[in-house]
Amino acid sequence: MGNRENSSIFSTFEAVARKRGDNTAVIYLGTRYSYLKLKDLAEGFAAALTEIGLRQGQRIIIYLPNSIQWVIAWLGIQRVGGVCVPITPIYTPYDLKYIANDSEAEAIICADTNFGYVTKVLPETRLSKVVVTRMADLLPWWKRLFGHLFDIIPKGKIAYHRDTYSLRKLLSTYHSGKGALERSAEEGNPVVEILYTGGTTKYPKGVPINQALFLTSAEENIRISEPLFPAEQNIIMGNAPLFHILGQTCALSTLLVGGTLMLQPKVNLDATLESIERFRAKTMIGVPTLYRMILEHDRLDQYDLSSVEYWYSAGDVLPVEVGKRWYERFHRVIYQGYGATETCGGVSMCPVDIDNPPKSVGTIVASKTVKIVDAETLTLVAPGEPGELLVSSEHMVTGYINKPEETLESFIEIEGRKWYRTADIMSMDDKGNLYFVDRTVDTIKHKGYRISASEIEAVLQEHSAVIASCVVGVEDPKVGERIKAFVVLKEDIKGITGYDLIKWCRTRLVSYKVPQYIEFRDMLPKSKVGKLLRREIRSEEERRAES
Repeated sequence: MGNRENSSIFSTFEAVARKRGDNTAVIYLGTRYSYLKLKDLAEGFAAALTEIGLRQGQRIIIYLPNSIQWVIAWLGIQRVGGVCVPITPIYTPYDLKYIANDSEAEAIICADTNFGYVTKVLPETRLSKVVVTRMADLLPWWKRLFGHLFDIIPKGKIAYHRDTYSLRKLLSTYHSGKGALERSAEEGNPVVEILYTGGTTKYPKGVPINQALFLTSAEENIRISEPLFPAEQNIIMGNAPLFHILGQTCALSTLLVGGTLMLQPKVNLDATLESIERFRAKTMIGVPTLYRMILEHDRLDQYDLSSVEYWYSAGDVLPVEVGKRWYERFHRVIYQGYGATETCGGVSMCPVDIDNPPKSVGTIVASKTVKIVDAETLTLVAPGEPGELLVSSEHMVTGYINKPEETLESFIEIEGRKWYRTADIMSMDDKGNLYFVDRTVDTIKHKGYRISASEIEAVLQEHSAVIASCVVGVEDPKVGERIKAFVVLKEDIKGITGYDLIKWCRTRLVSYKVPQYIEFRDMLPKSKVGKLLRREIRSEEERRAES
């Protein structure tokens, strides 16, 4: 990708697009888009953004499922020097309003299916421009017609007005470079996107990713499989969402080296497996839950998955049993990695040209430096002993936006160098293999997502009947951990059920953060200074599971 200090994401893509030309860049719902076509669409969208008044440095939310439109929006924003704020398309108005205000975004690109949520929050945010798209908008006419006739494409109502624009119309107006589009300045190392992560706090935290960090991490993550095949020949089934760092550095980044990215709006096992077979995918990216689902799929035998040479799992620890079953079934290894939003993806990855030890999440990538320390004293632990993992790198993130307290807790200085505290307990053997040991009790890993217990507790405590709550993860082999809430009701409250509280959470939390279980208690364990003792609750649940 060249010198990252003098390169931008778009100029890197542009150089690849010129070289790869008519080669396929993206396959979306079975339709191929060449590199030149994608470049044309991205530049057209960039020209449209400029024409409707968006300027360099402005923050723009991408509120879309995985799609060709997502990629066009991301590249177009990069082209005009904007800052992307990608978020999950299933966020409720509660989350959307918070992130719009926290990021100070002034525009949003959304799907017709979540347009209603956008209009709901407009009066309470700085959002002034809305670009909306239907998921089939850029597919061939006959696919759009088929989807309409058989009602297989979700539809939402759109009310167009002066500051609401159709993505399809914008692209038709500004195709092939129509409209003024100056080259954005590429000086320095600007922030190119803000990714939101859960972790241990009440609200999602905005992580500013700069250009050099993204380009460095993207190249490392996407080229790890090169001993198996050249990067430009890679065809990636990208099942990780593009708003997540895993989907970005391990799938989207193939567009910066000349590979092919396969996208679907949501995970559908038959569609995934059929696409792998039909387009002869070489790579699949997924979380451990997805690999277990594939192994247990009733129709797995109907598909030929032999083209895939690189199966990659991250987001949580892959159970040994799943890896073993996979190898017995396909005679292929599932390679693991470890990373975080704050580190812009991979900290460690399993090399593909050696036999990696069981349970290893790989060796440290070249751009990162790590320490394993005692979580209390921050002194180095003995080799092989578990401790908290600290990560540092040349272009690293050094703080969250608008979160000074959380920044002080998570980004520390040791001997003149900045380090990110992962809050994950890891160990390393004498050959440099990293192993995941435990996570902080305040973070729940569910289906590959890091979920803040504090955030769910805060939502429960906003209910008029609740006086206290405690949320923990309960181990589950299928999804990592399930979310369980322990709730204390006010004394005079009658008739409130667990169902009522789950329903309350559904209106305020994205679906994967909603508790699966509610247990009512008269009181919750607290320390002498009144701090909630989640560890006691979690230990209690572990003992209950063992009995």
